[in-house]
Amino acid sequence: MEQEQTSDHPTPVKSEIWEWAKALIIAAVLVLLIRWFIFTPFIVEGPSMQPNFETGERLIVNKIIYSIRKPQRGEVIVFHAPQGRDYIKRVIALPGETVKIENNKIYVNNEELEEPYIQEAVARELQNGDYYNSDFAEMTVPEGHIFVMGDNRPNSQDSRAPMVGPVPYDKVVGRADVIFWPLSKISVVSHK
Repeated sequence: MEQEQTSDHPTPVKSEIWEWAKALIIAAVLVLLIRWFIFTPFIVEGPSMQPNFETGERLIVNKIIYSIRKPQRGEVIVFHAPQGRDYIKRVIALPGETVKIENNKIYVNNEELEEPYIQEAVARELQNGDYYNSDFAEMTVPEGHIFVMGDNRPNSQDSRAPMVGPVPYDKVVGRADVIFWPLSKISVVSHK
C-alpha cells in the first residue's frame, strides 16, 4: 500500500502570490523612504514667484542636496516660513554677505546682482514707469541664514519682510528641481 506524501512546498499559485506581495511591500517601503528622505512634492500657491512659477504648478523638491552642501545664490528653495506654511523663494545672499536694494537694483557685497530669470519682467515694469524692486536698507545676512526673495518682487513676502526675515538653514526643506504638473510645463528648474 502506497502512502500519500505531503509536501511542504507551496503550490505555484501561492508562491506567485507571495512573490507579488513581497514586491509590493518592497516598492511601498522604497516609495516611503524616497518620499520621506530624498524627494517631496510641493504645490506653488500665490503669485510671489511669477513669471517663473504659477499657482497650481507641482514641483519635486530635492530634500537631500542640502545635507551634502549649503544652498547657493540663485537656487529656488522651499522652506518652513514662520507663518506655519512652506514658501518657495530664490536665494539672493548667503551668510555674512551684505544685501541692499537701491534704484531698482539689488546689490550683494556692493556688486549689482545679475538676475536673468526676471530680466524681462523688470524691463516691462520699467517701461511702465514702475519699480520692480523697492529700496531696502543694507543688511548683513546672519551666519547660518540665507536671504531669499520671490521672483515677483512687488508681490512677495520674503526676507525683506520682518515677519519672514533671513531664513535659517534648519528651516530649508530643499531645492525645487523639477516641475511635473501641468504636463505642458514639465521641465527642470533653472537655478541661474
